[in-house]
Amino acid sequence: MRQRKASTKVDVESGFPLLRPNAASIDIGSREHYVAVPEGRGTPSVRSFGCTTSELKEMAAWLHSCGVDTVAMEATGVYWVPVYEVLEDAGLEPFLFDGRQTRHVSGRKSDVLDCQWSQKLHSYGLLTRAFRPAKDIASLRSYWRQREGIVDSCSRQVLLMHKALEQMNVQLHKAVSDLTGQTGMRILRAIVAGERDVHALARLRDRRVKATEEEVARALEGTYREEHMFALTQALEAFDFFQQQLVVCDQALERYLAQLPSAPDPASVPPPPQRRRKNQPHFDLRKELVRIAGVDVCQIEGIAALTAQTLISECGTDMTPFPTEKNFTSWLGLCPNNRKTGGRIRSRRTRRVNNRAASALRVAAQALHHSNSALGSYARQMKARLGAGKAITATAHKLARLYYRLMKHGEAYFTQTQAQYEALSYCQVLWIGHS
Repeated sequence: MRQRKASTKVDVESGFPLLRPNAASIDIGSREHYVAVPEGRGTPSVRSFGCTTSELKEMAAWLHSCGVDTVAMEATGVYWVPVYEVLEDAGLEPFLFDGRQTRHVSGRKSDVLDCQWSQKLHSYGLLTRAFRPAKDIASLRSYWRQREGIVDSCSRQVLLMHKALEQMNVQLHKAVSDLTGQTGMRILRAIVAGERDVHALARLRDRRVKATEEEVARALEGTYREEHMFALTQALEAFDFFQQQLVVCDQALERYLAQLPSAPDPASVPPPPQRRRKNQPHFDLRKELVRIAGVDVCQIEGIAALTAQTLISECGTDMTPFPTEKNFTSWLGLCPNNRKTGGRIRSRRTRRVNNRAASALRVAAQALHHSNSALGSYARQMKARLGAGKAITATAHKLARLYYRLMKHGEAYFTQTQAQYEALSYCQVLWIGHS
């Protein structure tokens, strides 16, 4: 542990009310953290601590001795996560904020000055808290993000299998639509086992495959070079390994979901899924989400169980941090960002945010293109008016507002068909023209 001398810069003018007199701030780093407390609370008022658990607990004890009750910290990578959890367990209030609020400050920049400046801003209430869900939802989010990483790894191995087959000029992935389906995996495992008779491999096709046995046999003619076969074997073994990891992750996720408390007034339990689709959990995820949230988010067109799980794990079930649906869509980065100067709006482009919930809503909006529902009709109308990109954003914005209303008010979702939506829109046009 090293100590740093406090800065001798002149204090900010006391024109602002001191909203948090017991506020401290931490400048997060990968090797050490600089902590600033109000002047006169400690000697010195800025200290540096290491990153080990014992040093973090010593930091929390020092903050308690200085009479601190809230600590601001910048969301820097993942280095803030252990600091946040240690301070939370110690009874302090961690205040996470976006680093862009304090990034552009003129003058000499150092870790000591950064933590002192953020401590001043936090004391006067000039920092905006970054959203972080409750502790149980944050744990659920970790499980779900781990599962998403495993699914991405499986997709990577499928691409490597496609590459190896293409280099051997084996056109199996063109005769069979899904390489990881029953037919594709049977033939791949037989090829890796040493089978080279194309007719024997073609007889492994499922009867539901549209391509005939002769077409599959013709597609399986290739060079089968040794180096490409080695790459195919490695990719297939890695794919099987990640599939096993996915099953284990689903079991851990199911156990954790069972521990979460049920909603006070849960909605009616939806019917169980008839058939498990690819990449879906190995249990009834929709049933667990209805029990936890109290509403069935999957009633909204375009939102499947995987999308609902992403939304709940990223946003939580408590919409209290977002006073209105406008605040919610602004946090998602789905609403127009009006850049106005000189009395004119220069740009309305949405903010560039890295938000998993917003990405899930965009994928759900894109899936509504061929839907016969009211949301599908709305998506097609927006595409005709604004183009594909802006239509996806506008539809995702509507889905976000529907999700917010369901989670906050628990209102029953009213399903509307395309014909009903278009008839209502036509009546509104007639009423406006008549008026």
